[in-house]
Amino acid sequence: MYSKTEDNKSIYFEVNGNLNAKETLVFLNGLSQTTIAWGFMLPYFESNYRLVLVDFIFQGQSDSTGDVRDFDQHARDILGILDLLEFDKVTLIGLSYGSLVAQHFAVNHPERIDKLCLLSTFAHKTPYYEAIELSWRRALDFGGYSLMLDVMLPFVLSNSYFTHPIIPIDMMKTARKDLMDAASLHKLMDATHARKDYRENLNNVNSPTLVIHGRQDTLFTVDLGMAVADHIPNSKFVVIENAGHTLNLEEVKLVSETILNFINK
Repeated sequence: MYSKTEDNKSIYFEVNGNLNAKETLVFLNGLSQTTIAWGFMLPYFESNYRLVLVDFIFQGQSDSTGDVRDFDQHARDILGILDLLEFDKVTLIGLSYGSLVAQHFAVNHPERIDKLCLLSTFAHKTPYYEAIELSWRRALDFGGYSLMLDVMLPFVLSNSYFTHPIIPIDMMKTARKDLMDAASLHKLMDATHARKDYRENLNNVNSPTLVIHGRQDTLFTVDLGMAVADHIPNSKFVVIENAGHTLNLEEVKLVSETILNFINK
């Protein structure tokens, strides 16, 4: 399904799960992901919840034209979809890039949030993170998404995943090589690069919030996730010991059950 954004872009979304359920969960993708990335987690939720999955502008099946979008704009795009569907309050579940959109949505549109789940998240940058970000940009410039994947995967997947992959690494690279074009990735990365320290803004989040972080996350280290939880009132911080950054592919059962326990509490 498609919705039109306020600037007339086409944004793709899906509505799955139990369409008669009272509660709605909205899943927001990581940087180079699409709605497909949630496939392993959805079975844990589909019986009891309506599920909305979204490709941000510049992702997947959504429009890839236009200028860089900031996170407030992404949040308004999500709001437009909820208005179209006439869904009032929802639980937002955002991973990495999607967790940043979820943060801005919770600050800007608190009346539409029931609960908030932030996976592999951060609100401020460190020199270490900026060095990683630069290496991804350089790889994208010189070798396209294929080279960027080679550089990126050791940062977003843990040692545990490489030892026991759900999807073999070579198969993952083959499946994802045509998923994103370099220009779209640059626009998404430009938004992250331009984002200012958001920690103080998080003091205004008034919904119950769960922050989940992988102990082996080398892209956003655990202290970055903890800083998010520390600045959100009424938040809970959970560390998954044997997982890295891509929590919708790693320790899927444990991550899903942690979210379920939180939203059912």
